[in-house]
Parts: sequence; C-alpha cells; structure tokens
Amino acid sequence: MKITAILSVLLCVFATQAQQATTQTTEQEHAAMMKRGDAGMGFSQEKTTHHFLLLKGGGTIQVSVNDPKDETSRDHIRMHLSHVAEMFSEGNFNIPMFIHDTTPPGVPVMKELHNEIHYHYQQTDTGGKIVIDTANPDALKAVHEFLRFQIDEHRTGDSPVVRTP
Repeated sequence: MKITAILSVLLCVFATQAQQATTQTTEQEHAAMMKRGDAGMGFSQEKTTHHFLLLKGGGTIQVSVNDPKDETSRDHIRMHLSHVAEMFSEGNFNIPMFIHDTTPPGVPVMKELHNEIHYHYQQTDTGGKIVIDTANPDALKAVHEFLRFQIDEHRTGDSPVVRTP
C-alpha cells in the first residue's frame, strides 16, 4: 500500500516536471521563432500584429503596426509583404521556412502549384496584406493548411475556420 502511494506521488511529480519542461521548450521555441521573424521580415514582431484569415477561395495574410505613428515599421511591413507576394508567386517560400525553422504544412503543394495560386499585395493604412486566391482544390487545401499553421505559430487567435462572405 505504501509503495503504491509513493509511486503515485512520484508519478505526479514527474508528470508535472515534464509538463513544465514542455511549456518552457514551447516558449523558448516561440521566442526563437519571433527572433527569426524580426530578422526575416525586417521589422519587430512585438511592434506589429499578424492576422491570417481563411477564405472560401484562399485567404489573407495581414500585418499591421500596433502604434499608428510607427511609420518606420509600417513601411517595413509594406516592403516585406510586397516582396513576399512576388516570392510566393514564383514558388519561393524561403522566408517562412527560415522564420519557422521548418517547411510549413501546405508549402510543398503551394510550390508545385504556384502558377495556379494568385498573390495580390494591398497596402493598408497601418501596414499591408496579401490576398491569396485559387480555383484549384488541391492548392486551396494547401493554402488553408499553411494559414492554419501560421495562426498557431504566431499565436494570433484567428479562426482556423473558413470564412464565407
């Protein structure tokens, strides 16, 4: 009986320690991703807000400055997103692969079908956005996988559900 109680206590202690270690690792990984994001995007992740929206025909990637007076970050967002729209159109996903230190879900198909996916950069008052459109069902599935990954990685709180107008 005493051995069972001791084993139960030890199991609880080890489980708690394992959970704390996982949380610390997850936080360290997120911090490292944010640091790579600063370098790869050319602006502070802490001074900006990302949003990833899934739409019936594709989705959007939107980045805004947190402080409307921060013209430097706003201009860097605009430069980055216009460049990313061109790169994605060519099937080049090196920046998200660098930032996330992995190949995001959907990217292999998005590379393969890049001619069937359209990326339109649009300037906004506080930054910019990329509107992604495709009529190809396989490409659409890949775009949605990619955007859901971004929602999780950037911890945006955006809905992983496809919006309908």
